[in-house]
Amino acid sequence: MSGKQQEQLETKNKIIQQSAILFMRYGLKSITMDDVARELGISKKTLYQFVENKADLINQILAHHFEQEQREISRIQQAAGDAIEELLMITKHVTQMLRQTSPTVTYDLQKYYRKGWERMERFHQKYIYEVIYKNIEDGVRQGIYRDDVNIDIIAKLYVGKTSLIVDEDLFPLQQYNKENLFVEYINYHIHGIASPKGLALLDKHAKNKS
Repeated sequence: MSGKQQEQLETKNKIIQQSAILFMRYGLKSITMDDVARELGISKKTLYQFVENKADLINQILAHHFEQEQREISRIQQAAGDAIEELLMITKHVTQMLRQTSPTVTYDLQKYYRKGWERMERFHQKYIYEVIYKNIEDGVRQGIYRDDVNIDIIAKLYVGKTSLIVDEDLFPLQQYNKENLFVEYINYHIHGIASPKGLALLDKHAKNKS
């Protein structure tokens, strides 16, 4: 890679990363391309050398987000001592992201950038399904999940219920905190599939955390 190509790659990564911070903080609808250029300290002409329009910028941010998520989940899978600890670590990671994200981001993505939302839904349905499927397999093998669970059904239920958390009709932002919803959901999920050994381990992890 030449020096110029390296410089262009660094500029593009900077645009994606700093734009993502802006969108996560203020929502997608309220941030304009002028705002992005101003925040980055570049001209709109330079900005449009790397992205076609705002929708393209959002799509590139989503692609970058998916790559980051896969790397982080892989790190968690390698670091966790058991399947329940893995889920708890994933929960911590997700709640930290929710804490940093404006509540309007999901709403804006659903309403104004439907293709981006559908892309995220496909990511969840495929990749998250695979992560949870493997987690349940590992937990059954470790004896901390029940051995009579239908792994395929439970993994798909997990993905489907995750989508419900961001359903504005079911859980309006004014009444429900997304972070609390996700924590409750994970506890519900683990209690539904854990063996007595797993429930004891969950209690142990909770005590170590407190």
